[in-house]
Amino acid sequence: MSPNIRLYLAVDQGGHGSRASLFDANGTLLNRASIPIRTQYPAPEHIEHDPEELVASVQTAIAEVLRSAASLPVAAAGLATQRSSVVCWDKISGAALSPILSWQDRRTAEWMRQFQNHSTDILQRTGLPLSPHYGAGKLRWCLDHLPAVQNAWRERRLACGPLASYLAYRLTAERTLSADPANASRTLLWNLDSGDWDPKLADLFGVPIDALPPSVATRHAWGHLNAGKQGIPLTVVTGDQSAALFAAGEPAAGGVMINLGTGAFLQQALPRRPPPSRLLASLAYQDQARRIYALEGTVNGAGSALAWIASQIGMEETAIIRRLPDWLKEITGPPLFLNGVSGLGTPYLTPLFASRFVGDGSPAEKCVAVIESIVFLLQANLEEMARTIGPATRLIVSGGLSQLDGLCQHIADLSGLPLLRPSDHEASVLGLMRLLIGAAQATFVEPEGISFDPRPNPNLAVRYQNWRKELDVALAKPA
Repeated sequence: MSPNIRLYLAVDQGGHGSRASLFDANGTLLNRASIPIRTQYPAPEHIEHDPEELVASVQTAIAEVLRSAASLPVAAAGLATQRSSVVCWDKISGAALSPILSWQDRRTAEWMRQFQNHSTDILQRTGLPLSPHYGAGKLRWCLDHLPAVQNAWRERRLACGPLASYLAYRLTAERTLSADPANASRTLLWNLDSGDWDPKLADLFGVPIDALPPSVATRHAWGHLNAGKQGIPLTVVTGDQSAALFAAGEPAAGGVMINLGTGAFLQQALPRRPPPSRLLASLAYQDQARRIYALEGTVNGAGSALAWIASQIGMEETAIIRRLPDWLKEITGPPLFLNGVSGLGTPYLTPLFASRFVGDGSPAEKCVAVIESIVFLLQANLEEMARTIGPATRLIVSGGLSQLDGLCQHIADLSGLPLLRPSDHEASVLGLMRLLIGAAQATFVEPEGISFDPRPNPNLAVRYQNWRKELDVALAKPA
């Protein structure tokens, strides 16, 4: 490598692992490293990660990817994380005082019901519905149940908030204590209009506002990552899905990004806050000059739903994924699957919905039904998105599950929209890279990839209508 080359480091901390990618100034990938992490399930609806294991995984991924850079300096680094995951830590020592409570965690579902009368005000302030998936209830749970958190608050040593803030604090030499808008806005404690923590909401949920990291912009002087002999300026911190919006440059009007990972997330970028709906309004990016909002839908059970069915039928998930391409071609009449894995996301917003099959089937047919349920939930969100801001014109998919051709074709067929799967499906990493090198403000660049044009599929359309009827009946029954 030339000694004059400028390198950029993108770090993506996700539900299955921590990844670090090294790019040059042209956006060319030079090296990539990935370190897996464990997910813990200590009780029903409790989903956690070990904080020290997660920090170590990020540090190891960074160290591995930088070995290829030798002594060349890295101009800047960016960090993207799971947005609704939260943690408590000691702002003096940096030690974690709680597990990392995953975005999938729903331990406070019953506790959150007491705030139902405030749901309209919460939606207006945050752009989010009242939900246990977001951070406020989880942080309150830590304050109520963990003595270490209680002691730290009494001694004014407590810091709590988004996973991104904790990682920035632990990874920077300066121990930077800040919160970016994409991650802060997934706590139910952050005001979407003022761009800061909301005192009324902090008081409502009983979360001490003084323990929350100060709000800053997406692009900010976050300090320097400790990486070997060099300190790398950390200049961008955001959410994984927010970064994905920028994978092909400035988001194009009418385009919907769909990221198919542990969950599936649909986003359409907007220059202003979207109107109220049964979807989510979020702030995807902010700097000194502008804000970019997103109208967003969530399917909580995507990759996690495949893991669920694997455990149900006693088959390895990797074996299911290998067989699915053939099963999706061969099986046309599987049972219907009402997918409540990790709770029903938008537009239904039912956190404690029990997953169930309507009809019986073989293990293969049940696996196809799970895939179809993801397609059906995506379609329900696309229809709600069209009612809110008008119909989309195209879809761009990313994430591990997007490698299933049958899944992509089903999405295109049912939506009636052309779908593009870029060759590089790591949208969060690509978007973070573009934000780092300033290419996100460039005109939309059509990525190379495979296109799926919609085809007539009356059987799938009928099955979708039957699925919606069955889901409506299930939702109408008392919990």
